[in-house]
Amino acid sequence: MPEKDQKSKNVDFVEPLKIATRLSAWIGFPVVIGYLIGSYLDRKYNSSPKWFLIVIGISFFISMFGLVRSALAEYKKISLEVKDKKD
Repeated sequence: MPEKDQKSKNVDFVEPLKIATRLSAWIGFPVVIGYLIGSYLDRKYNSSPKWFLIVIGISFFISMFGLVRSALAEYKKISLEVKDKKD
């Protein structure tokens, strides 16, 4: 296989991998941080599971907001690329 085709194949999966990683991070990081903060506050105020559930709920909404925002940005980018290829 020519070297140029090999480089093209390698590049084909890099961008989708970046998108998947970015979207997965919006799911994981806020929830993990929410878990840590919620557990800390429950231990500090001896109010298990009150603060844990509140902070996890807030982190869920933050996660969904970031996920939707990133997905819409990627959708715009992809649709512009498709439009450019058609023209």
